[in-house]
Amino acid sequence: MAECVGVDSNTSGHSMDKSITLPPDEIFRNLENAKRFAIDIGGSLTKLAYYSTVQHKVAKVRSFDTTAKEAPNDKLYEISVQEEVTARLHFIKFENAYIETCLDFIKDHLVNTETKVIKATGGGAHKFKELIEKKLGLNVDKEDEMTCLIKGCNFVLKNIPHEAFVYARHADSEFRFQTANPDIFPYLLVNIGSGVSIVKVESEDQFERIGGSSIGGGTFWGLGALLTKTKRFDELLQLASKGQHTNVDMLVKDIYGGSYGCLGLTGDLIASSFGKSATADKEFSKEDMAKSLLHMISNDIGQLACLYAKLHNLSRVYFGGFFIRGHPVTMHTITYSINFFTKGEVQALFLRHEGYLGAIGAFLKGAEEDNPNQYSWGENYAGSSGLMSVSPDMNPMQRARSGTFPFDMLEMDRLERQLVNLPLLQDPSSYIPDTVDLTEDALARDYWLYCFEDALDGVVKRAVASQPDIPEAVVRAEKFRQKYRHKLLTLRHQPFAYGSLTVRSLLDTREHCLNEFNFPDPYSKIKQRENDMALKHYQRTVESLDALSWEDRQFALVSGVLAGNVFDWGAKAVSDVLESDPGFGFEQAKRQLEERPWLVDTYDQWLQRLKGPAHKCALFFVDNSGVDIILGVMPFVRELLSRGTEVVLASNSGPALNDVTNGELQILTERIAAMDPVLQAGLQEDRLTLVQSGSSSPCLDLSRLDKVLAMVVRERQTDLVIIEGMGRAIHTNYYATLSCESLKMAVIKNSWLADRLGGKLFSVVFKYEVPLGKVHHNGATLMLS
Repeated sequence: MAECVGVDSNTSGHSMDKSITLPPDEIFRNLENAKRFAIDIGGSLTKLAYYSTVQHKVAKVRSFDTTAKEAPNDKLYEISVQEEVTARLHFIKFENAYIETCLDFIKDHLVNTETKVIKATGGGAHKFKELIEKKLGLNVDKEDEMTCLIKGCNFVLKNIPHEAFVYARHADSEFRFQTANPDIFPYLLVNIGSGVSIVKVESEDQFERIGGSSIGGGTFWGLGALLTKTKRFDELLQLASKGQHTNVDMLVKDIYGGSYGCLGLTGDLIASSFGKSATADKEFSKEDMAKSLLHMISNDIGQLACLYAKLHNLSRVYFGGFFIRGHPVTMHTITYSINFFTKGEVQALFLRHEGYLGAIGAFLKGAEEDNPNQYSWGENYAGSSGLMSVSPDMNPMQRARSGTFPFDMLEMDRLERQLVNLPLLQDPSSYIPDTVDLTEDALARDYWLYCFEDALDGVVKRAVASQPDIPEAVVRAEKFRQKYRHKLLTLRHQPFAYGSLTVRSLLDTREHCLNEFNFPDPYSKIKQRENDMALKHYQRTVESLDALSWEDRQFALVSGVLAGNVFDWGAKAVSDVLESDPGFGFEQAKRQLEERPWLVDTYDQWLQRLKGPAHKCALFFVDNSGVDIILGVMPFVRELLSRGTEVVLASNSGPALNDVTNGELQILTERIAAMDPVLQAGLQEDRLTLVQSGSSSPCLDLSRLDKVLAMVVRERQTDLVIIEGMGRAIHTNYYATLSCESLKMAVIKNSWLADRLGGKLFSVVFKYEVPLGKVHHNGATLMLS
């Protein structure tokens, strides 16, 4: 822990009465491996960006050479944990009052930086140029502020799914996050700093300032200071949040005694900002004047934005800049103004990471030789502080005097693979992966947050068990517990912190926290053991299926997939059984399934479809290791291949729970093919293909898939998509509509969820869907969607 002294009052506008403590591991993370810097200095906030290389552990599997009798105890493969280096972007936001403190801290901890230049943007870049160069020994290279802003905006809109949101102050869900549109252009950016700039963005490099106004944040601040004698921007907003503008503003009803019907003006509409102050013989409160001023400027900006949006036929209007800064009272007044002037046709959109746009853009300008836009990036929830509900009551001085450092962080990890939409999504712009938005469903939110906290001890136990020969694993597991519990607590109070709160985001946050403390695959040994066991039963399972009549075999194959899907260590009801009864197997799982009719049951339509022509190619998103993939999925795949259908098996790129990874599936398929001529022929003839999904999650986002997988789907003319498992087919994609036939199969292994869906534990979802009006080769039309 480094003790840092507060800066001089001339720099900050107020004096610090005690030192600030900077925990290096929590704020300037991985600074010793920082390679490149950028900084955006505004009127009151500094945003620092840097790129670092991160060393972390990854789990790898390697097949034993059975011909050399290398495998001990009949094990199929060995597991090793290796070091891997990946790229990470760090963004840190803090008040200008602490800039010298932070520069000193960075200088003391900087070790391996490659660059001698720091890219800088923002109005304060010139003011602090000498200080930065003196402290860090780097040359300041100033970049155009608007160019950086647009580059940063494009980056977050492309790489962060729940970046944009609509603010609804009095709704049950304060933040309504928007579906990420794969085509982000064109859009209008209204940047409200001291003045207002209105920019039309048409492509990555093409934008134009089409208008603006001198009446902006500086006007609110300046006039507010004259009216209230309040010098600080946040204090002015605090006053506005408590004020009543109708005490100062003249309303339509004050003039006409009510509404002005023939012009469509309601009585509560502002007819004249500050209109009552000219005639009323009384003093007005600071709060009321601040509120009136806020409405006046917000309404003016809102009307201006609407006019430009209509003039240029743009429906997406994003607001950002110092004036916004995530303040609820500001977002509310802007939203009201936009709704009024467009009669609800245009929504005011705000950005979760709006404050970082300039810093991100400046960094991208400095990193152009690395072409960062050729990669996909993902938010690291373990290292990001998330969107905070910024109450005007939160005075920065209160945080400073408490001795804690007021900071905000964002971390983005470079992904190994470029992610794109599944080409078979019917409408990518309206696709929503998640079935339930927990930010809007309070009952479900309370349950799932409790559920994840209740499961935490079991996850810690398995994390330690996965590294039995490393004594300090216990310490790291405890740190994981503390961090993830803290994340759950944050999400309980601020469910919107990382966008829409969903079961998927809770699972992904847990995986990020596990990776943070070097637990890359806590279920690796469980998967290894279950794969080895299931392989021993494969031939007997296939032989019993082959002995059945065609129709009985189709039902047995589906039952096998469903029974295999029971083996999910992510479901507590199942993991408790598997831990207490090691003998629980495939046949016992079949007996657990509900009898037909199932909770969702379109099996008869599926059977009828199988009597028609074979599909050209089936894309199968697989789920769990062990019994699921070996005894459930592979016999189903075998049948598809026998019908003449090509099959693409898509599995996770990285570990998540006991889901099978692409590395494991390659080894398993090779071994199964060695004892199954049908699968062997499928591999040799290139009719069976294994591809990474690009995901490391127990759920599935069809808008962020490996580009190679998307290419294979197109080339193979895929006409059937199969999605298996509770995470991929119920928590996500239950309502996903595709342009081809789809089959969603899952067993509900959570009593609360089963009850909510009108079923019971181990209820079955079998959902076969055909796009409306789709005509099969035999001329029959199925309309099931």
